[in-house]
Amino acid sequence: MGFARGYGRSNDDEGGICWDKNKGWPELMECLAEPHKPQYGGGILVNPEFNRGLRGWSRFGGAKIERRLAKAGNTFIVAHSRNKQYDSFSQKLYMQKEKLYTFSAWVQISEGKAPVTAVFKTDGGFRHAGAVIAESGCWSMLKGGLTVNISGPAELYFESKNTAVEIWVDSVSLQPFTEKEWRGHQDESIEKTRKRKVQLHAIDAQGNSLAGTTISITLTKANFPIGNTISYRILNNVPYQNWFTSRFSVTVFENEMKWYYTEQAPGKENYSVPDAMLAFAQENGISVRGHNIFWNNPKYQPRWVKSLSPDQLRAAAENRITSVVSRYAGKIIGWDVVNENLHFSFYESMLGANASADFFWRAHQLDPGTTMFMNEYNTIEYSNDKTARPENYLEKLRECQDLGPTGIGLEGHFGIPNIPYMRSSIDTLAAANLPIWLTEVDVAKIPNQAQYLEQILREGHGHPAVNGIIVWAVWRPEGCKRMCLTDNNFENLPTGDVVDKLINEWSPANLVGTTDSNGFFEIPLFHGDYNVTIMHQSSAFTQSMTVEARTSEEEILHVKVYA
Repeated sequence: MGFARGYGRSNDDEGGICWDKNKGWPELMECLAEPHKPQYGGGILVNPEFNRGLRGWSRFGGAKIERRLAKAGNTFIVAHSRNKQYDSFSQKLYMQKEKLYTFSAWVQISEGKAPVTAVFKTDGGFRHAGAVIAESGCWSMLKGGLTVNISGPAELYFESKNTAVEIWVDSVSLQPFTEKEWRGHQDESIEKTRKRKVQLHAIDAQGNSLAGTTISITLTKANFPIGNTISYRILNNVPYQNWFTSRFSVTVFENEMKWYYTEQAPGKENYSVPDAMLAFAQENGISVRGHNIFWNNPKYQPRWVKSLSPDQLRAAAENRITSVVSRYAGKIIGWDVVNENLHFSFYESMLGANASADFFWRAHQLDPGTTMFMNEYNTIEYSNDKTARPENYLEKLRECQDLGPTGIGLEGHFGIPNIPYMRSSIDTLAAANLPIWLTEVDVAKIPNQAQYLEQILREGHGHPAVNGIIVWAVWRPEGCKRMCLTDNNFENLPTGDVVDKLINEWSPANLVGTTDSNGFFEIPLFHGDYNVTIMHQSSAFTQSMTVEARTSEEEILHVKVYA
């Protein structure tokens, strides 16, 4: 059948995101004729708007630098006559290990489009704080962040591999935060984006308000999905089943839906295991993400696929996508269409540059109501991995977007997390206005593993653009690859305690209050479905309610509870 189709690309401009401490989380910024003022007044940087000439700034590498005046009236710094990618300008400063730094700058280049990166040279090495695809004729916001391994002197500079262009920068900012301040930002965002104030009014059958009445509120289904990976081992292991179903609302199969698992020999498909796992999930009210249709890493193809000619591979791929997507269409909440296709390009090398886009088009055709994801690692984990940076992710995603719902899948395999960079990366990706999931979150086996996991999960849950989180901690009797949540008796390890703590914090089981003299009780609640019970004259009366995101018309949800 092949993948012939009409293909259109998004015409959206590259954008940026900015954090306003007075407004909360980011607002979308397009490439602008005039840069905005620096965030936090420039923070700890000297002369962030270049109103005092080049004070505080020096030449870096072999570039020549100067200050210029734009038509809009803003002054900015320019690096020209560049021969090396790092030839630019710099500012020296002092950074502290215990601080979390947000970074931003407005960037332009003299012609065309080119990536520009902000780098901090420190005693602990070079730290990439963020990057943006800059354009000529307008200003793009470079949003980034970083932490440093040791306190000491540092030097900020900019770089671009395209040495033919001049680098223009204005409104630079570097703002440090303590961990307590950062946690405050997360908590404020959760209150604003994940919760809504609810006013309950207890009334008897005659319409009289019930003062001093006990109200019990029970969450039956949380709106924000928290999940974990499972394998075939869960099918015949009751303790595993009990531990899993008592916690999680969404899952993904470790390997059992992948091509190399379902078709180990050409034409001999076997879906019995993923069918059973899906049935188990459905019986327990657990949603499933489809992982994955294709994997672009040559290492993880079915063995027989590697010897196929391009025409044979095209036919086999058409059979694969038709088979798996048709089988599970409408039964799962999302498909990882092409896994890790920033780092790898097996299908592009065999089938042409549009291979991934063709797969997305076909998947949308077969399952039009389900969100199709591009799933990738290191986009939020490591700033030094240039391949998977947010701007590259968005550029690739534009090639794959088509006529159906599309999503951003961020694996999240962390070492020591760089939380400011994680936030700024999600900010940048949020410019696409597509659903974002953290799909495979884990932390390497290092000291403070559980502490780092909590930081990552809080950051993900606190970001308004994130729609769900799945932890990658599948149980294995021989031990987990990177991160376990339990031992072999399904007793929590420290990482499991963290997950339980956060689930309980974000999905409180039972809340109890008493109505005031007018029969009202007001409480902020996480979005989700609830049962509300009032006690009146020794009887209990229960009704259900749904708490959804606030609207401008009705910020407070008003609910009457009848006895």
